[in-house]
Amino acid sequence: MIDPSSIENLKSRIDIVDVIGSYIELKKSGANFKGLCPFHSEKTPSFVVSPAKQIYHCFGCHASGDAIKFVMDYEKLSYPEAVEKLASMYHFPLSYTKSSNAKKSDILERVKIFFEKNLENMKTAKEYLLNRGVYESSIERFEIGYAPSSFEFLEFLKREGFSKDEALKFGLLAKDENGRFYARFIERIIFPIYDQRGNLVGFGGRTITNHPAKYINSPQTAYFNKSRLLYGYHLAKDRILREGKIIVTEGYLDVIMLHQGGFKESVATLGTALTREHLPLLRKGNPKVILAYDGDRAGIEAAFKASKMLSLSSIEGGVVIFEGGMDPADMVKEGMVSKLKKLFLNPKPFVEFVLEKIVSKFDINKPYEKEEALKEAKIYLSSLSEILREEYKGYLASLLKIDPSLIRFRRKRENLSLKEEKKEDISELALIKTLLSNPNLIDEVLDLIDSSMFSIHKEEFLLLIEGKTDDPRLLEIEIRDDIKEYNKEDLKKQLSFFLIKYYNGVLKKVIKSSLSFEERSFLIRKIRDKIERLKKGELVAYESFGAI
Repeated sequence: MIDPSSIENLKSRIDIVDVIGSYIELKKSGANFKGLCPFHSEKTPSFVVSPAKQIYHCFGCHASGDAIKFVMDYEKLSYPEAVEKLASMYHFPLSYTKSSNAKKSDILERVKIFFEKNLENMKTAKEYLLNRGVYESSIERFEIGYAPSSFEFLEFLKREGFSKDEALKFGLLAKDENGRFYARFIERIIFPIYDQRGNLVGFGGRTITNHPAKYINSPQTAYFNKSRLLYGYHLAKDRILREGKIIVTEGYLDVIMLHQGGFKESVATLGTALTREHLPLLRKGNPKVILAYDGDRAGIEAAFKASKMLSLSSIEGGVVIFEGGMDPADMVKEGMVSKLKKLFLNPKPFVEFVLEKIVSKFDINKPYEKEEALKEAKIYLSSLSEILREEYKGYLASLLKIDPSLIRFRRKRENLSLKEEKKEDISELALIKTLLSNPNLIDEVLDLIDSSMFSIHKEEFLLLIEGKTDDPRLLEIEIRDDIKEYNKEDLKKQLSFFLIKYYNGVLKKVIKSSLSFEERSFLIRKIRDKIERLKKGELVAYESFGAI
């Protein structure tokens, strides 16, 4: 069990903007940051992160919480797993109430060293790498290893004192249909995989025994999410930030060989397509993104989808397609570094590449197919900024061999509040926000006012005084920039306003009541006295007249 004080120390160390910004794209918006909510589908950002409050809230689906809650929901982790994930991200040493808990870095690091030592004893694997042109220095730099048989790996775990359940947790073991453990990586060249902060999080393995699965990666765990990782990024990030360029390839060997050839800004996806989850990492330092993909059908299709996503995300860059069965690794091995430099200096811009691929799907010598090509290309261009639409209109016209005047776009109309404004009272919300920020004032305020005085936000006030401050409705109030907190003087004025409004309402009820003349007269004098004192700036204690 993780020591609670250790969790509190971790919370004080982490920054929610940094944490969430490593998962989704965030942009500064006043004192806060905004982005597209990862928990529901939306086109207009309604997800807000407050660095001051260290909380997030979505005004669309009402998801909210702190950094730990975000990691739990995004990664589908338990609370302890999310805490360990954050501790790993920040190199923060957690304390456990039981000393038997092994640290994540221990098992992965020891396994990595085991794989590295095995490579030295596996002649076939070592020769494969050397024949591919990989230098000894690159083998050492990328810490390449070799996974032996399942039996040998299980014996290693036993010798080192690691439990099978722990190895299963970190994706090193799997279970067969009979519940028996076996090594996930068997007779494969191993490539250790690090996250952007340089933490070892998993492994990739390439077969040298003609296994049907050429490459496999660690499975999804609390520490490993291949959709957000880029192989080699921890080694490439300094060059990427310095030169403002990142080369994205399709394989581990492409990265290793490109680094060997001097292109140290190279990274690779982990056997998966480039996705929106990669965007926060690709945006760090706002580099120009170059896709270096194979010229086969799969590579071109992957380049098309990635180019479309990147261009729609306003990321600058282009595509280099390798023809003739060659890939970046082959070109480095064959000494074609100069040619690679020229290719990377002149990539095909994303928008041009996408338009070319759209048009190539149709036979534009046939009028109807030309019209369909125009429709599909216009849908794509319409999703870009107005400047880019106009800039590439002529390019599309040249591809279709038509007059540019035939390509017209409808102007985007402003969203004129399609749904009715939610009824709210800013003065009530400001009072609640003030008490959220200053909980020491709650008892004092409760002596003066009651929840019945709230005409619209009674529920939120009740949540506040019940201490349910993690309720999404209160988090939404806390994070909104347009709701201001009262200072001491304004708080007093607002409390007076609440009380005057309340007692005026009570006065009307008394006047219209069926009470006796004496009772009515007494209450009217009493209530009017309270109202006069309030108008003079004196705060009077709340008194209920509910029996009227």
